Parts: sequence; structure tokens; C-alpha cells
Amino acid sequence: MRYDDSSPAPESHDSISPDQRWYTRRSTLAVAVAVLAPTVLAGWVLTQTLTGTEGQRPGPAPHPASHAAAADAKSSASPGAQAGAGASASASASASGPAAAPAPAKGPLTGKTVVIDPGHNTGNFQHTDEIDRQVDIGTNRKECDTTGTTTNSGYMEAEFTMDVSRRLRTILEGRGLKVVLTHEAGTARPWGPCIDERARIGNEARADAVVSVHADGVSQGNRGYHVILPAKVKAGGADTAAIVGPSRQLGERIGSNFSRTTGSAPANYLGSGTGLVVRDDLGGLNLSTRPKVFIECGNMRDSKDAAQLTSPEWRQKAAQGIADGIVGFLGG
Repeated sequence: MRYDDSSPAPESHDSISPDQRWYTRRSTLAVAVAVLAPTVLAGWVLTQTLTGTEGQRPGPAPHPASHAAAADAKSSASPGAQAGAGASASASASASGPAAAPAPAKGPLTGKTVVIDPGHNTGNFQHTDEIDRQVDIGTNRKECDTTGTTTNSGYMEAEFTMDVSRRLRTILEGRGLKVVLTHEAGTARPWGPCIDERARIGNEARADAVVSVHADGVSQGNRGYHVILPAKVKAGGADTAAIVGPSRQLGERIGSNFSRTTGSAPANYLGSGTGLVVRDDLGGLNLSTRPKVFIECGNMRDSKDAAQLTSPEWRQKAAQGIADGIVGFLGG
């Protein structure tokens, strides 16, 4: 080691006396103790914190979402602790008993099914050969389906019926009913179904009520709604005797609620102002074994009725009126 000329040279070790050497060692030891003491004390405190006041190290707490962690925590506990925990759990289970499952909702509409039949299909215009095919309706044979009508501006009856039917389904499902549509727009079905199949869908669903949604297409000035009821028919595969009475009750309920909700009046061109018409020439009614009606919500060829039928707000009222009638018929 080199020293700068300005620094005093260190004393030679040989020139220090024994007393001086003892004092130096003592001073060095004191300094070392002073340095180590805080470190030792901190280590002792940390050890006590980790081991706990009882001198036992607690096992790891189980993660609430991990069965494996819970098993690890259980296995790390002493046998006595495990036995105590098991006894405590058993006592708690005995005291409280198994948790009871909530009771299913009950009501007059529970378990009931409604079939909604949106009249016609927007694809029928492109499939006239298919829908012109004749089918048996009991009393005679009739076209599988028709195109339906339109407003003067081109709004199709099939568009109207599907929109109202979907709104109606939403309302009825909100009341706890099971709802089946005979067909759905935008599905793989480009036309139909035929009128005999529409009736069969309601029959096979064992529906408590079936409603076919339509709009009429007569001349300007003819306004209002009407509900079509099945006549008493027994011919071929048709036998409506069992459904004539309940179908009338369904139709009366729908007609009164529809009128009240939409503000529409009964048709001024048929039904003698009652809004009710009985027919024996509709396959959808003749072949039904379930209470069923058609509702013609208005006349698409009358400008005033057409203004209502093309209004989304009015269509919502129409759906609500029909729904209220169905619910009333079913006792809801």
C-alpha cells in the first residue's frame, strides 16, 4: 500500500504496548456486539411472530376456490384438530339439517301451453306451386296456404303476423306460459306450413289455446277487427264438437281485450258489429282438436287501418290485447 506524502505514516505494530493492544481488541469486540445486537433482536421477534404465542406454527389457510388447497390444510392439522373440526361440522349439520330446495312457482298458468300461428309466410310469393297444392280439411280440399294480402304500400300480411306473433310470445312467456310458434321467420322454412300442418302442430302440442294471427284485405272503407270461431263440423278428419264452446270463450275474451287495448272497433263489414264470425271453411279450425280462433286485426287495404297495422307501437298494443284475452281465458 502506498501513502501520500502529506499523510502521516501508520504506527508500527511492534511499537504498541500490550495494554494498548488489549484495549484495541476490547473496543473492536464492543463495536461488533453493538452492530450484531439489533440484528439478533429483530430475528428473535420475527421468529416469535411466525411461530405464534402458543409456540405452534399455524397451517396454511385453504383457498376458498380450491379443493386441493383445502385438503392440504386439513392434512397439515393435527389428528386432534381434525377430529374436533369433524365433530363441530357434524353438530352444525345436525342442528340445521339439509337446505331445502326452493319450491317451484305455482299459479293458474303453470304448465299451460299456447300455440301462436303467424298467418302465411313472406316466402309464399316465391313458392306458388307448393302452396297451391290441395290438402284435406275435412269438409273438402283446399290450397295448402295462400300468399296473404298487403297494404297499398307493399307491407305484407305475413310480415305483420310474424311481428305481432313474436311480440305476443314475449308477453305470454313473461306470464310463465310455454309458447310454440307454428313457424319462424328467418329459418330454413321458405314457405308454408300448410293449413293442415298448422292445425296438427297445435294438436300435437296439446295446446290449451291456439290463436292464428291475420289481417284482412278487403276494400277501402271496411274497417275494424274480427275474431273467427270454428263452426260445428264433423266430416272426414274434422270433428270440432269438443272445441266449439271453449273456442267461443277464447274468441270473446280476445275480442274484448283487443278492442279495449288498441281502441279498434269491431268490423263494420261483417259480424253484425259483434266482432265475432263463425266459419266452417278454414282447415286450421276444422282440423283442430284444441280451442282455437283466428283474429283478423284490421283491414290492410283501408288507409286508416293500414296506418295502424304498420305502426310498431300499435302492433305492440295488438299483441298485448291478444295476450290479455288468452291469459283471461286460461284463468290467469
